Amino acid sequence: MLKDQVAIITGGARGIGKSIADKFAENGATLVIVDVNEEIAQQAADEYTARGLKAIALKVDVSSQEEVDNMVKNVVEELGKIDILVNNAGVTRDNLMLKMSESDWDLVLNINLKGVFLCTRAVIRPMSRARTGKIINIASIVGQMGNPGQANYSASKGGVIALTKTTAKEYARKGIRCNTVAPGYINTEMTGKLSDAAREAMLSTVPMQTMGEPEDIANAALFLASDMSNYVTGQVIAVNGGMYM
Repeated sequence: MLKDQVAIITGGARGIGKSIADKFAENGATLVIVDVNEEIAQQAADEYTARGLKAIALKVDVSSQEEVDNMVKNVVEELGKIDILVNNAGVTRDNLMLKMSESDWDLVLNINLKGVFLCTRAVIRPMSRARTGKIINIASIVGQMGNPGQANYSASKGGVIALTKTTAKEYARKGIRCNTVAPGYINTEMTGKLSDAAREAMLSTVPMQTMGEPEDIANAALFLASDMSNYVTGQVIAVNGGMYM
């Protein structure tokens, strides 16, 4: 399905990003695993190459224009092209608004939103030359409905959704599709730290009464990366068990 496609996945060494990388690798993509932590990025890439799959690792701070531009330059020089970009890298620094520090606001917005802008802008030129490309942004349900204690995170993810739509409108004529996946509550390391009471309260808001799995997000990303979604752009694919409709 993705045979000979070159896919950059930011935050691709763990969690949802790793699940997306797994799914893309199973379907023939050449992976570029990007993470600010070089060690775990290389471990992930080594895992794929040990199985005879194609993958490289790059240490990149997505909030740095210089590092992002160098990443894209290096990928094009080494692999010849960029077919897919998955903007998945993200952080949380939760607190009530009155207690939230300016530094925690800036950190989350810089990585979660500025990082998406920088990575998207950097791949636009090679994708435009090729007259094709798929950009997949990982947002969140809280970017659609808000969440107490997550002013920075929800603002960043709402911004990602708006940026997705603008990117889609600006570059559709160049053959570039840009879409968002907005996960709900997903069974990850982050949600695994919740108390039983918090988990119960959370699940009571989900009509399907269960958490999603990282593979659920990866399946949506695979659809958006593949030819099956060639007439889809500027859309938000909600994967949330019906929590927000």
